[in-house]
Amino acid sequence: MKQKFRSGRYGELIFQVLLHVIVFIFYTHDRRDPSVQLYEVFFFLNYAVAAAIINYILLPRYLYKGHLLKFVVFLCLLIGLVIFIEEGVIEQIFFPATRGANFPGVFLNLLSAMPTITILSGFKFAWDALEKQREMQRLKDSVKESELQFLKSQINPHFLFNNLNNLYAHAIERSAKTPEIILELSAVLRYMLYDCREDFVLLSKEIEQMRNYINLNELQIEGRGKVVFDAEEIDAQLEIAPLILMVFVENAFKHSASSQRQGIDIKISLKAMEKGRLNFRCSNSFHSESNIQNLD
Repeated sequence: MKQKFRSGRYGELIFQVLLHVIVFIFYTHDRRDPSVQLYEVFFFLNYAVAAAIINYILLPRYLYKGHLLKFVVFLCLLIGLVIFIEEGVIEQIFFPATRGANFPGVFLNLLSAMPTITILSGFKFAWDALEKQREMQRLKDSVKESELQFLKSQINPHFLFNNLNNLYAHAIERSAKTPEIILELSAVLRYMLYDCREDFVLLSKEIEQMRNYINLNELQIEGRGKVVFDAEEIDAQLEIAPLILMVFVENAFKHSASSQRQGIDIKISLKAMEKGRLNFRCSNSFHSESNIQNLD
């Protein structure tokens, strides 16, 4: 986070330096006289300091916090100070005989100062807006990542412990299903631990592991109900965030198994829609009274 903050500050500093150089070149450019006059430097510095006060004091302290009236008042005072320095100090030093603090001079100086200050402050305002947008996007991505990690942490312990117990029971009985269970369990665990590190996975891969997951959980409700899984032909190029669908399947098995001894009915269906949309349905039977008794 500190590295990103520093890189952002350095980027803004470089941008501001380049912006000031470009604006200064345009401000002092004169085809008839390509040389830069000293008074032009002082005029520009006056505007640049005013823009810096707007950018790093008035904008963050007042405008961005919603204090619009205070921002306008201090902005007007600042512009007045800029004109006063230009009329009462800079012009008196460089043009004492030809220019004074009369109304036409103030008006012309205002027309000269405002475009420069507006450009310097406007680009800073736009920069801050883009940074705010990037920060909001980073926060959204962080929330999504946190939610996904939370889902993973919820599904992995339940799944692992339940299936290890189930595997142990089949091994004790020397069941012929034991090798199949081991293969399916290893495939799902490999998917959860390694493949799910990516932000998106192929939907076909998610469905494949969902089948393995369903097969493993069916063993836990064997003889107590039925599971129907229907996945229509899916475009192999479609992608999805990993484990998003599997969490619903895990909850369906968990709540049905804990509330019913018999008659468990779980239905899961997947259907690809237009424009990359996916129709996913997961339903399960549930006896609330039994579940309450189990909780008691």
